[in-house]
Amino acid sequence: MRAVGYQHSKPIADETSLVDIELPDPTPSGRDLLVEVRAVSVNPVDTKVRMRGGAEPGQWKVLGWDAVGTVRAVGPEASLFKPGDEVFYAGAINRPGSNSELHLVDERIVGKKPASLGWAEAAALPLTAITAWEMLFDRLDVRRPVPGAAEAVLIIGGAGGVGSIAVQLVRQLTDLTVIGTASRPETRAWVQGLGAHHVVDHAKPRAAEIEALGLGAVPFVFSTTQTDKHLAEIGKLIAPQGRFGLIDDPGPLDISLFKQKSVSTHWEFMYTRPVFATADMGEQGKLLNEVARLIDAGTLKTTLGERFGPINAANLRRAHALIESGKAKGKIVLEGFGG
Repeated sequence: MRAVGYQHSKPIADETSLVDIELPDPTPSGRDLLVEVRAVSVNPVDTKVRMRGGAEPGQWKVLGWDAVGTVRAVGPEASLFKPGDEVFYAGAINRPGSNSELHLVDERIVGKKPASLGWAEAAALPLTAITAWEMLFDRLDVRRPVPGAAEAVLIIGGAGGVGSIAVQLVRQLTDLTVIGTASRPETRAWVQGLGAHHVVDHAKPRAAEIEALGLGAVPFVFSTTQTDKHLAEIGKLIAPQGRFGLIDDPGPLDISLFKQKSVSTHWEFMYTRPVFATADMGEQGKLLNEVARLIDAGTLKTTLGERFGPINAANLRRAHALIESGKAKGKIVLEGFGG
């Protein structure tokens, strides 16, 4: 099968950082599905894994965890899907990635592809939808109010992949006021188009920007990017007994500034369930099915930002470079293995 991989960690400008390769076709076992990949999207985790290390000697490392495609075969213990089913998923970080024509994934973390979307539009959703949903409703528990605080949530990095779906989830599934952050005219317009009630500039002092809205202290803050740069301002603006969540990989954080306000801190890593095979691992499959239902009902919309053409090394290097620049808007998707 065709795939894109690498052996040694290199800067993305190096043509050997990602290369086109041929690998043996995988065979499903246990509860695995063998999926014929139709489209993938690229996430910051792809670039982080690539930069952190290479493959085992003589082997290839394949990145990519968002995928949409058609089930070609199932393992002997699989029961949720059958060959021919159209599915979407985010996979597991401890297994080979989806930048390949055929891909193995545990059926418990797979959902039925939204019927109303094409391959590319569907590929934009799984990883970010799981991350945003788990953070908002499992970690921050935004449906449980903080006494005396504003009925609002602040999403830092509202134009990014996770921020784009988080804004929609809060707006469509709760009565909270949604405040997103963005710093460029095009990203501000993007966040507003997704349903944010207010958009503030994260390049300016956030506490003053939030105070100027006249809503009161914000009980829930979801930081998707550059948390270390935003932390001091978050400490000022968050409500007493508020809840703070982050998903990026900052350096050491001094969260002692949260002590006086009794602010709880929550990490979200969407791979926790599949990597540790938790007892509730199947919740991710159910979550994706619910996202598909909401998409097909018109409640949510895809966060596809740019199409980068077919799945090959040259296009994936372009996608990685854009993500590393910090200027991506929505999700970057590649579709098919032609070209």
